[in-house]
Amino acid sequence: MIESVNAKENTSLPTPERDDTSAPATLTPDDSHDPLEVTVANDQVDRSVVVNKALKNGASWCIRALVLFATAIVIGWIIKKLWAGILPVILAVILCTVLGPPTYWMRKHKVPGALAALISMLALIAAIGAVIYFIVPQIASQSQVLYLQAYEAILQVRLWLQGPTINIDSEQLDNLINEAAAWLQDQAATIASGVLTGISTVTSLTITLFVVIVLTFFFLKDGHKFLGWLRGVLGRKQGWHSTELLTRSWHTLSGFIKAQALVSLVDAVFIGIGLHFIGVPMASALAVITFMAGFIPIVGAVTAGALAVIIALISLGFTKALITLALILLVQQLEGNVLSPILQSRAMDLHPVIVLVSVTVGGGLFGIVGAFLAVPVAAMVAVAMRYAQDMLRLRSGELTTSDITFSTRAGLAIGTVVQHDAAAEREARGLNAAPAPIEDPEAMPDGNEDEFSVSASLHNAGSAATSKARNLAEKFKR
Repeated sequence: MIESVNAKENTSLPTPERDDTSAPATLTPDDSHDPLEVTVANDQVDRSVVVNKALKNGASWCIRALVLFATAIVIGWIIKKLWAGILPVILAVILCTVLGPPTYWMRKHKVPGALAALISMLALIAAIGAVIYFIVPQIASQSQVLYLQAYEAILQVRLWLQGPTINIDSEQLDNLINEAAAWLQDQAATIASGVLTGISTVTSLTITLFVVIVLTFFFLKDGHKFLGWLRGVLGRKQGWHSTELLTRSWHTLSGFIKAQALVSLVDAVFIGIGLHFIGVPMASALAVITFMAGFIPIVGAVTAGALAVIIALISLGFTKALITLALILLVQQLEGNVLSPILQSRAMDLHPVIVLVSVTVGGGLFGIVGAFLAVPVAAMVAVAMRYAQDMLRLRSGELTTSDITFSTRAGLAIGTVVQHDAAAEREARGLNAAPAPIEDPEAMPDGNEDEFSVSASLHNAGSAATSKARNLAEKFKR
């Protein structure tokens, strides 16, 4: 409909004839000095209303972002203050990802939980002791020779710098050497403090290791009871959410450790064999360092490779150093482009930029330990975000439980409840004809040893979906 407004008189004028009554609004002056006609289409909205709404939405999101940022700062501050107690727990959980499978296998074969945990821990300690037993003598026997070779290499570099090509006088060279020595001392102190930063200034390394060992033992012995206890504390729905989220996080963490261990082992074996054939001193020790450094993605491999090249340069000369560099680059390229994408994409599914930023931030905040823990922490944060996204899509109706891969029956149960509640809400609003059907969680693998029950208190007691949910609840109780 078109409205007419008289700008001169308060009397209505006849509306001009139009073939299309839905034409846009116009402002038409008349040659005979008739009043201006202002027409407004009913389907238009004042631009100021749209702008105000956009500004309100933007301000709302800015406030939420500031709240989240402030919360992250507070959480980081709390973690830093409690790092001495948090670090042993994290390290114990990581050890459990390695020792958990053999412990679980022994428990399935009627070995008591405490004995199975003790056997697994003793086997790991024996393996570490064997590596140290074979590596330390090699380092001790070759370190003195390497020191003399390094001293000789420094003298050769000094003579080359004083030669006719560069022609640096002795005083300038001494100043450069002193500055380089001071820089190396500073870097050594920084590295040492970085190692101790992750351990804490309050608790000594020995006490921290003792706490880690004790926690690992009890986690292996009684860890299977934790999810059941957590569900009892949090209640049904929150307990189911926690069970699914923690199980996904556990799978991600254990997958990262296993994948990274396999990748590091491949690097260490091939680089160690290559260094042995090239004749680089301490090849076995460098292989062990390569394996350990591999648990710090990107940065660790570069550091271990640089160390091997420097030792080859000092002991064997420039040509062998280039061969060593080519060997390391070849192995790392094969690992990075073939093996790592296959293994780590299943475990973490993180972009390399996120990995690099996580390692940088973790190393800056908590030293070497922070760099080691950065990637699994980032992966678990990504797991939490993906789980929240799954729940949001269930609520919005974009997905159903059959579209999501759940890790536990508890996750399928809470997903079923969320899907049904959201469908009932949409039906009440007239958006859907009926609530979405509830999938049968019996098709899911158990994944947990302790029992739990599915809530029978779903909405719409008279609906067929609720009756099916109650039947499923009875199945879970059994």
